[in-house]
Amino acid sequence: MKESKFLEYKETVTNTFLKTVSAFANYGTGQILFGIRDDSSIKGIENPKQTCLDIENRINDNIEPVPEYTLSVNTKTSVITLTVFEGIYKPYMYKAKAYRRNDTATIPAERLELTRLILEGQNLSFEELTAHTQDLNFSLLKNKLTEILHLQSVTQDTLKTLELYKDDTGFNNAAELLADENNFPGIDIVRFGKNINIILDRETYEHESILKQYDQALVIYRKYYQYEQIKGSMRISTSLIPEEAYREAIANAIVHRTWDVNANINVAMFENRIEITSPGGLPKGMSKEEYFRGGISILRNRIIGNIFFRLHLIERFGTGIRRINESYTKSMIKPVYDISEESIKITLPVIEEKNNLPNDEYKVFLAVKNGPLSSSEIAEATGFGKTKTLSILNKLTAEGYIQSVGRGKSKKYAEI
Repeated sequence: MKESKFLEYKETVTNTFLKTVSAFANYGTGQILFGIRDDSSIKGIENPKQTCLDIENRINDNIEPVPEYTLSVNTKTSVITLTVFEGIYKPYMYKAKAYRRNDTATIPAERLELTRLILEGQNLSFEELTAHTQDLNFSLLKNKLTEILHLQSVTQDTLKTLELYKDDTGFNNAAELLADENNFPGIDIVRFGKNINIILDRETYEHESILKQYDQALVIYRKYYQYEQIKGSMRISTSLIPEEAYREAIANAIVHRTWDVNANINVAMFENRIEITSPGGLPKGMSKEEYFRGGISILRNRIIGNIFFRLHLIERFGTGIRRINESYTKSMIKPVYDISEESIKITLPVIEEKNNLPNDEYKVFLAVKNGPLSSSEIAEATGFGKTKTLSILNKLTAEGYIQSVGRGKSKKYAEI
C-alpha cells in the first residue's frame, strides 16, 4: 500500500511525525506507520513497547491541545500503527503552527485555513461572524419576505428569527450579504462568441444583495437562452438550456460557496453551454458520491441556505443536483460536474434531443449505453483501435454524453 493523504510511513521515530499528527487532527483521521521504509518495505521497530511510550510522550508534550489517538503493534512485523482521529477542539498546533496534508506531504496551514480551523473549533461559520458594516438596509429582502411569505411587516424581531441579528453582536456576515449594499464579491457573467477571445457581453454584479444578484443572473440567462415561437394561435416559450437547471446551479453556487474568499462566482456563457464556477469545494463532511446522489444537504452557509429555502429558491434536502439531472432526461448530452478542493464547476449544455454526433462518436455512444464497459470492451464492440476508442471516450465524457466510473484498470464507462 502506498502513502496517501491519510497514510504516512516513518522508518524511525523523530519529531517530524508530529506535523502529520497535527494535520490528521485538524483535517481528517489518518494513520502513521512506524517501521516502514519510503519504498513501503518493512523494517520494523526495535523495542516497540518502549517506542510506543516515546510516541505518546512526544504527542502529549508537543501537540496543543492533545488530540485523540491510539497505538497498536503488529507482533509479527514490529510495525507500530498510530491512528490520529480528527478532533473537535481545533486548531491542533505543533510549535505554534497548524498543519495539513497536501497529497502525501505535510505542510503548514495558510492564514485563511488557520482562521477556518479556529472557527470550526468554536463551532462557528464565516456567515455567523459579526459584520464589519452595521449600517445595513434590507428593502429587497423585506419585499421578498412580504411577497412570498405574506408577512405583514418585517421588523428587527423578524431579522432575529432569521438569525441575521443579535442584540449583543449586531448584524452578522449573512445579514450583510443579504443587505441592499455590502462589501462582498458577487457574480461575474461573460458571454463568449466562437471562442474565449471573443467577448460579446459582460456583466458583474457585486457589492449588492445576493438576492438581487440571483435575479439579475436569471435576466441575462433569459436574454440569451430563451426565445418564443408562435405556433398557430399560441406563443410558446422555448429554453435552449433548462431554466430549472440554471436556477438550481446559480442558487447552489451562492448558498454553498466560500464567502471568506475574495472571488466572484464565474458564469461563462457559450453557444452550446453555460459553465458556472463557484469558489470553494464541497462542504466539509460531504463526499463526491453524496453530492451526486443527492438527498443529503450539508450547508456551508446554513443561515443563507435557510433564507433561500424560505423564499422557495432552493430545496432543503439536497435535491438540487438531482433536479438539474432530471431536467436533462430527454437530452442526449448531460450536465458535467468538475469538483476540486478550491471550486465546483457545473457545465449545463444546450439540450440535444436528436443525435448530432459524428458516426464514429455515435457508434461509441451506443456501445456505452450497454455499459458500464471498459475501454477494451468498447473497442471490441466498435471495432476501433484502443487509441481511437480512448480519444472518443475522453471527448464524450468531457462533453457530457457519458460518464466514467472507477479509476485505473477498473475504470469503466456508462450512460449518465
